[in-house]
Amino acid sequence: MTFDPSSQRPSGQQPPQYGQQPYGQPQSGTSVMAILGLVFAFVFPLVGLILSIIARGQIKRTGQRGSGLALAGLILSVVFLVLGIIAVIVAVSSSSGTSTGGGGY
Repeated sequence: MTFDPSSQRPSGQQPPQYGQQPYGQPQSGTSVMAILGLVFAFVFPLVGLILSIIARGQIKRTGQRGSGLALAGLILSVVFLVLGIIAVIVAVSSSSGTSTGGGGY
């Protein structure tokens, strides 16, 4: 293998590695955090909420795609959290109302 001095870049810069974006350009892929936030919104709404909030900030900062996914994950997480809290309140109130405490027949 021979070395070709004309193949060197000026000012000693290396070309970007395979799969990497050059510095300063927005990343073109969809945010993984946004995808995870949407998925976890259905399974663990609190985790989905946190991931979606992080994804929205990351998307604004890096210019990645996935803003709609992050927003959907955020909305669904809040909806499922509220529904879960309502279900717990209803379950607790209905179970406390059925106990008679007197032992009467």
